[in-house]
Amino acid sequence: MSSRARLSEDEITAALAALPEWTREGDSIARTAETPSFPAAIRVVAAVAEQAESLDHHPDIDIRWRTLRFVLSTHSAGGLTGLDFTLAARIDEALGAESTG
Repeated sequence: MSSRARLSEDEITAALAALPEWTREGDSIARTAETPSFPAAIRVVAAVAEQAESLDHHPDIDIRWRTLRFVLSTHSAGGLTGLDFTLAARIDEALGAESTG
């Protein structure tokens, strides 16, 4: 699901069902996660940066000590696309890898 075509409401609902940690915020999806430490948070951000570069799709990231907030939207499409959900799944993987060490 890496298309840059804007998704329908039904497609967005279905995609969000597969990503329970993510919530809809208008034309974006967002997730906040806490990591074990500040260095762990930075490792997650570095892993996400690599994925974002490979997809040529970059999230908004807010770092507050151990807490990370990611916001995804495809501005060029004016809303959510498959690319947002692909990157969201990869962010979940990066967070999972860091929490298991």
